[in-house]
Amino acid sequence: MTTQTSFIRPADRIASFKPYFFASLVQKINGLKASGMDVIRIDMGSPDLPPADFIVDALEKSARKANTHGYSPNGGTPAFREAIANYYKTRFNVDLDPKTETLQLIGSKEGLFNLSEVLLNPGDASLVPDPGYPVYSASGIIAGAEVVYLPLSRETGFLPDLDAIPEETARRAKILWLNYPNNPTGAIAPMDFLEKAVAFAKKYEIVLAHDAPYTDVCFDGYRAPSILEIPGAKDVAVEFNSLSKTYNMAGWRLGMAVGNAQVINYLHTFKSQVDSSQFQPILDAGIAALAGDQSWLEERNEIYQHRRDVVLQGLRAAGFTVDTPPAAIYVWAQLPAGEKDSITFCNRLLEETGVSTTPGIVYGQHGEGYLRISLGTATHRIEEAMERITRWVKAKK
Repeated sequence: MTTQTSFIRPADRIASFKPYFFASLVQKINGLKASGMDVIRIDMGSPDLPPADFIVDALEKSARKANTHGYSPNGGTPAFREAIANYYKTRFNVDLDPKTETLQLIGSKEGLFNLSEVLLNPGDASLVPDPGYPVYSASGIIAGAEVVYLPLSRETGFLPDLDAIPEETARRAKILWLNYPNNPTGAIAPMDFLEKAVAFAKKYEIVLAHDAPYTDVCFDGYRAPSILEIPGAKDVAVEFNSLSKTYNMAGWRLGMAVGNAQVINYLHTFKSQVDSSQFQPILDAGIAALAGDQSWLEERNEIYQHRRDVVLQGLRAAGFTVDTPPAAIYVWAQLPAGEKDSITFCNRLLEETGVSTTPGIVYGQHGEGYLRISLGTATHRIEEAMERITRWVKAKK
């Protein structure tokens, strides 16, 4: 029996926090599996496909060296930071100083959280898209800032209306969060919107934080840009990128922050007090990924695109309203007519069919009425999941 001591209490800033959604979901799934249910997980955005062999080979080769097992430089080895800069030049034609405008992260999530810690004070405002990745709001709350939600809707292409932000709020804001290609919606941002966002950030002296881990997961000929392609963006913008989705390295925990040198310096200083960098063989494998042959990503994206099309066909047959996402690894679907509560709907779906999806409300109030499906599951299992969902929805009518 666990003993609880009355004087041990959480800090006020986390007292209202609930466990991360996927942590509690795993407990429920494990219980269903223990009862004999075959559960198909199409909820979490973790790639099921492996990295290319040459990336794994680079890890193994480096790990067998005697001198790669100590602490690596905080913020990344010079070679890794150089690889980041070269990747950005090759992929986006963006020039970066490896020493001052790049930073290695233990997964981009670390950098997203730390940005709020280094920029926000109590009373500041953090402009957060809704629906959006939960760490944007959670980090702002922990920093003591006011989180101001920017509604994203299907009618506006899931782009925030920057003109609707009150003047007083804009002047208190220290961070504007953007994320394109978008999680959870799969939406993309046209260049004219990114230009407007940069101009908005300059006008109100706001740091524009662009979370961009899906820029290399694109379909139907689309090619996602970097916010740093906008002239003058480095004056206000920092971009977070990751090897998790681009190179199927989610469990390796390797990401990057690039852009404004002042922000990179703040993040690096904070990071130096929090962690001791990443295992050097992982950094060396990251160099291989960034600098190596990129053609294998096209074949990988074709697999995701096929899965996307399977999901679209299945959901539409079952009565969901769903747009075709041009990028990212998610399908964002409006619940069938008459269904409003995404948690209740997804719970029933899981308990009665064994198909696990993510309720839209997890990503904010404006995500209610939707669910998110991940493409990071084997194709044959996604096909079976769509069959189960279609049968279940039709049987309820």
